[in-house]
Amino acid sequence: MKNLVIVESPTKARTLGQFLGKDYELIASMGHVRDLPRGEFGVDTEKDFEPKYVIPKEKIKMVNALTKSTAAAENLFLATDPDREGEAIAWNLLKVIEQKEKIKDKNYQRVVFHEITKDAVTDAFNHPRKIDGDLVEAQQARRVLDRLVGYKLSPLLWKKVKSKLSAGRVQSVALRLVVDREREIEAFKAEEYWTVEVNLEGDVKKEFSANLVKVDEKKAEIGNKKESDKVVGDLEKANYKVIEVKAKDARKYPNPPFTTSTMQQAASNNLGFSAKRTMRAAQKLYEKGLITYMRTDSVNLASAAVTSVRKYIEKTYGKDYLPEKERRYKVKSRLAQEAHEAIRPTNMNTVSDSVEVGDEQKLYKLIYNRTVVCQMAEAVVAETTIDIEALGDGKYLFRASGQKIKFDGWYKVYGKAPIKEQVLPEIRKDENLKLNKVIPTQKFTEPPARYTEATLIRDLEKHEIGRPSTYAPTISTLYDRFYIEKLENRKIGPTPIGKTTVDFLVKYFPNIVDLSFTAKMEGELDEIARGEKEMKPMMQEFWEPFKKQVDKVLEEAEKMKVDVEKTDEKCDKCGKDMVVRYGRYGKFLACSGFPDCKNTKALAADAGVVCPDDGGKVVRL
Repeated sequence: MKNLVIVESPTKARTLGQFLGKDYELIASMGHVRDLPRGEFGVDTEKDFEPKYVIPKEKIKMVNALTKSTAAAENLFLATDPDREGEAIAWNLLKVIEQKEKIKDKNYQRVVFHEITKDAVTDAFNHPRKIDGDLVEAQQARRVLDRLVGYKLSPLLWKKVKSKLSAGRVQSVALRLVVDREREIEAFKAEEYWTVEVNLEGDVKKEFSANLVKVDEKKAEIGNKKESDKVVGDLEKANYKVIEVKAKDARKYPNPPFTTSTMQQAASNNLGFSAKRTMRAAQKLYEKGLITYMRTDSVNLASAAVTSVRKYIEKTYGKDYLPEKERRYKVKSRLAQEAHEAIRPTNMNTVSDSVEVGDEQKLYKLIYNRTVVCQMAEAVVAETTIDIEALGDGKYLFRASGQKIKFDGWYKVYGKAPIKEQVLPEIRKDENLKLNKVIPTQKFTEPPARYTEATLIRDLEKHEIGRPSTYAPTISTLYDRFYIEKLENRKIGPTPIGKTTVDFLVKYFPNIVDLSFTAKMEGELDEIARGEKEMKPMMQEFWEPFKKQVDKVLEEAEKMKVDVEKTDEKCDKCGKDMVVRYGRYGKFLACSGFPDCKNTKALAADAGVVCPDDGGKVVRL
């Protein structure tokens, strides 16, 4: 065999095989070929934090076959993904090959491409390089750091909170965000306030509404019905006059192309996908050569891609929808890797109808439309504002707002504008208006909204916590450990276990769940990737005080009690209250008299279906 190419998955191997031809054999490593050991610490803190790598049992057979093929090849190409994790997989592959075949300095090349297309693959194989040691060290530092935290904190949680819990560096901060938001909601006290709207008409005899914004030159603040009644009584006898009419054209610009984070948010909001489901579909699209690499925080597009999109826009929508100059975007995060590309289709001629029906097609259409939209002309909206003065016993200012789309621009791709049109009648300055009705409305302030997966990912990115590759697995771990649970309308909330875990960490390890501290560590990992910092001093700075605190808490801290979720159901064996507990397979009902009474039963879950007989809820047991 002349050329052997190793990738991570069979799908990626098949797609690459279409471009490389018969002189290349492709093998899939099925992801990582070695990792830190399960069930043991696996890091030598006395020897520069050197990790101990092992080949998982389920990978041994595959690795033996892989190394055998490698020995027979003249040239070895490592074509794993173009990020730190992919670089680390390539490095581990090489180490396994050297170890198994007793070969040093095997004739290998590292090839990197951000899309699996003929041009990109050909260029990558024409310009191979060696493994980037800085990227490998950065990924290794992340794994070691996460192992230091996880393997020291998790046993502590078992002893001081509840068995079988886990603590992770990024997941603990994400959990704190969810818990803190829930505590804000629990502490929230609604406050009454009133709004006042008037229905008016002018000389053209066409009704319109305006809202009260000021009372006697101050912001309108009406706190109760008594105050509202006083204002309403005054307004019913007041005189209304237009004091200003403003009209302007507002330009509504499109959003940038997708990053991992914004793709996950859009898929959640528009398709109802979880982050995990989104990344699973995106991985398949990438490996089939349909989109560029799906783990990225960049909003850059390659020049050739922009040219292709602009040609598509002109051909499909016409010159009016094409800006004079191409649009370039800049990401807000200081940690973003601008050398990468945003997520986009690899070929604008591949429309969503040609993609396999299901999640892949839905996500591809979302990505395709966003890529088109980001290079389109802005929409133009005519905005009108009318200020109205009402003079009675007091002086009141009302404002009416209207908007109408003059040019749909990028809205055209979606076939539906994200704004609601409201056209005001022709009104001129100094025109007197007739009052038809005063409409007071009682309202109450609302608590902050619970997180959804989309908004949690948004805030993790905002605070520079984690990387594009970590969002989905972080949220999945929180579900798997029963720290959070899904509520109605895609909302998520913490479980009692989640709350107690955060309370424990905040009390004894405040830096682990501190947003700025975690973001600082992400920055240091990026410095290692750029060759500006070494792993050892970073680990030493973190490890020594952390280990001392772990030992101190283990010795001094008392066990924390996890609150239980009470129910109205009684135990059919002893009569005590049944409570909600969590096990390997999720929630279940258990007798509060445990261990004297060990009665348990399945917890009925709302199946989201209405009973056809009596209209009640259908539950899933």
